[in-house]
Amino acid sequence: MAKDRPDADIDRELEELPAELRWREWMRRIEAVLFASASPVPREDLARVVGKQASVDLLIEDLIADVADRPYEVAAVAGGWMLRTRATYAAVIRAAADVGGQDLDLREFDVAVLAAVAYNQPITRDGLKDIFGKEVSRDLIGRLHARDLIATGPRSPRRGAPYTFVTTEKFLVAFDLQSLRDLPDREQLDDAGVGVIDE
Repeated sequence: MAKDRPDADIDRELEELPAELRWREWMRRIEAVLFASASPVPREDLARVVGKQASVDLLIEDLIADVADRPYEVAAVAGGWMLRTRATYAAVIRAAADVGGQDLDLREFDVAVLAAVAYNQPITRDGLKDIFGKEVSRDLIGRLHARDLIATGPRSPRRGAPYTFVTTEKFLVAFDLQSLRDLPDREQLDDAGVGVIDE
């Protein structure tokens, strides 16, 4: 997020340009910011590069239409937007590109633990043990933490309170969620035969 950065010395209003070119420049600015950002960019940060009267939402809509025939898309995830390659190109990217550590390489149990954290956060290791009927290893928790899929959550104010775990923005991005409200409904998962994680 750019909220801690001072305002750049840029002409946001672009009053010397005709309206159509001004709009196109604002779209390009948003595209450039999304291209350069490693994480989703929230609306308020995008608003810093366009005119005061410009609608970021409408600019994003036009940008989505503009890149419709390209191998990447504008995705709304984790409370912001980001550019990402379309899923249809995943195999060719893996075959030819250096994607350096971007592959999550999660096992089925890893995903189950992530789901337990997502649905029950903040949750302790004991809470995870209650769900799975066995101890969740510190190694697994460490791997998920190192991949920035979970983070340490709040501790209760009592002395010796255990750590809790919560999901992160990277979790939302990895699973294509705008927020935790977008998690599948537990009843729908039960109906589909997917074991849902209960406390």
